[in-house]
Amino acid sequence: MHAWAIMPNHVHTLFTPIRGRPLSGILWSWKSFTSKQANELLGLDGQFWQEDYFDRYIRDANHFADAVAYIERNPVKAGLCRAPEGWAFGSARLRLLNIEAEAGQRPALQKGTHEPA
Repeated sequence: MHAWAIMPNHVHTLFTPIRGRPLSGILWSWKSFTSKQANELLGLDGQFWQEDYFDRYIRDANHFADAVAYIERNPVKAGLCRAPEGWAFGSARLRLLNIEAEAGQRPALQKGTHEPA
């Protein structure tokens, strides 16, 4: 997983699939697991996600950087925060915290958490 932004009504992700695993199967697994969890948390039942999805292949390093920027700026564009790292449900915040940790400005994040160690 390279970049992500969980928005109020959709999700953006940029990831490299494991060789031999079709994208449709990966997305079915994500949607199945997260819909069950979200429905349980929200006290809902039934379909949570739309069946369709939009995908694209990354052509080169510039396209990759543009995709990361688009994903991480999406909450800003939607008016949910002022800067990408201000959105708690996206990779920009995690990336900034890890950069600061590498520079010795704050403790590193523990794997699987969103808080410094």
